[in-house]
Amino acid sequence: MDKRFKVLVADDSAFARRIAVSSLANTEFDVVAEAKTDKETIELFRKVSPDLVLLDIIMPDEGGTTALKGIMEINPKAKVIMLSSLGTEEAITECLTLGAMTFLQKPFDVARLVGALRKITGG
Repeated sequence: MDKRFKVLVADDSAFARRIAVSSLANTEFDVVAEAKTDKETIELFRKVSPDLVLLDIIMPDEGGTTALKGIMEINPKAKVIMLSSLGTEEAITECLTLGAMTFLQKPFDVARLVGALRKITGG
């Protein structure tokens, strides 16, 4: 049996979460949790211990950067892909410096998303 990977999708947009979930259907990536805020993202990361996190930069409360910091405090080796339609170069650079593996511009196409996840997981 092929290796399966647990994915946490964190985005305040229900539509964006649905796109991510449907994009990963029929792949080795199983969405095991969805979060809408930075606090919920950190709680779910702790609870479900996902292999990968898709994390929007712009979210309610303090945002994706705060969630990324919280995730990295829990697991400095966490595999996080930042997503945003409005990500500035400064915000993207900050996230990569904090430990995100890469950044994808929204809207993303399925092949690009799955390709990025496979690259990070060595697939």
